[in-house]
Amino acid sequence: MNEPSDKQGETIREQVRENYGKAAIRAAAGATASCGAGSIGCCGPAPASNDPITSNLYSHGETTELPVAAVAASLGCGNPTALAELRAGEVVLDLGSGGGIDVLLSARRVGPTGKAYGLDMTDEMLALARDNQAKAGVTNVEFLKGEIERIPLPDNTVDVIISNCVINLSADKDRVMAEAFRVLRPGGRFAVSDVVVRGAVPEQIRRSVEMWIGCIAGALEETEYRSKLAQAGFAEIEIEPTRIYTAAQASGYLTSAGLDAATVGPIIDQKFMSAFVRARKPTR
Repeated sequence: MNEPSDKQGETIREQVRENYGKAAIRAAAGATASCGAGSIGCCGPAPASNDPITSNLYSHGETTELPVAAVAASLGCGNPTALAELRAGEVVLDLGSGGGIDVLLSARRVGPTGKAYGLDMTDEMLALARDNQAKAGVTNVEFLKGEIERIPLPDNTVDVIISNCVINLSADKDRVMAEAFRVLRPGGRFAVSDVVVRGAVPEQIRRSVEMWIGCIAGALEETEYRSKLAQAGFAEIEIEPTRIYTAAQASGYLTSAGLDAATVGPIIDQKFMSAFVRARKPTR
């Protein structure tokens, strides 16, 4: 898959920013967030509660003590905090932290001697996340404004990087991987949930900007994901499927994008998946 041009990348970034900003406003008002136009949610057709990608990712025990708006603004494709091995005292960074649900959950896991950073480029999401932090009474958290391609932290300062269905939205994934590698300490872990593709995907899907916003067209092919992590310097790379999607589940994406579900559906059947991606920065 070729990365978009600089101009295309900026278009994608601004549309993502705009739509996620609107999603934050909806979540703050008490509605379940979605971030696409028309019937498309951040990762699928509305309503988000029925989306095969975003629904039922967190247990009741995890969310029961979190602000309602933090849960409503959850737009991910997995639950990286449940799969990452977070330890007391560690420093965690969430790339594209949105309403803050994974940051708040991580802060619990690392405890008062640890810290959880959230990084987001959308003012509305940052405001929502900080409000959720205040309501949750969590003090070992800091939300930063910035882009995941330019992380505003020094080298070698983070033990674990998590992310939830955000890296696929970047138009410069090589830069994201390089930045993640830079800020991780030697031995640090990359532990993200993301949408990953197995095999070739029709170019007409890749060309749809709306599908980028909906988490699909920006997804890397599995071997390419491994390659980009390795090129950035990572080792011990693993990609573990957590949900594999059928043509029937994808029909909402295709129809909303003006594609023929009957024709394209069988071609992409079970090629898109949510996956947990692990890697480690070598100690030397």
